[in-house]
Amino acid sequence: MNGYTNQYLANTVLSASPEQLLLMLYDGAGRFLAQAIQAIEEGQVDKRAHFINKASAIVSEFAATLDRSQAPALADDLTALYAYMLQRMMQANLKNDAEPLVEVKGLLADLRATWAEAIEINRAEQHQGAGAAKSVAVARAAAAVTTLAAPVASAAAAMAAYKPLAVAM
Repeated sequence: MNGYTNQYLANTVLSASPEQLLLMLYDGAGRFLAQAIQAIEEGQVDKRAHFINKASAIVSEFAATLDRSQAPALADDLTALYAYMLQRMMQANLKNDAEPLVEVKGLLADLRATWAEAIEINRAEQHQGAGAAKSVAVARAAAAVTTLAAPVASAAAAMAAYKPLAVAM
């Protein structure tokens, strides 16, 4: 990237709201996964690992920064979903397999759309009444995460059956 592009990105990030930053991170994770998928298809092992690591760092940050005081059940569901995504990205990296990345990319796209909708609902309802806006946005986000219950359930089963691979040094 050139200096102008770097300055533009820095200004965009510094001037973004927390909500915009969240959506930008979801976009970045999806972009990194698309690049990792392409690297697998082209047999570029170093790029595959690089882009999977970048996407994993974003998902790890999502998990680490969940606010459990607002909606504990939703935070627990998201924690399980993020753990599942991290596990699938690790599998893709170890097995040089794009399928888990395609799955994670789809889950991230669904979550991004859910957060974008919740943000818009929250903005619209803040103009109508502050109290109802937050509860409706959280309820809609919780409903959307509930539609992702199958991946969360399979994540729990997969994690229960998961045995770390021994890596020969």
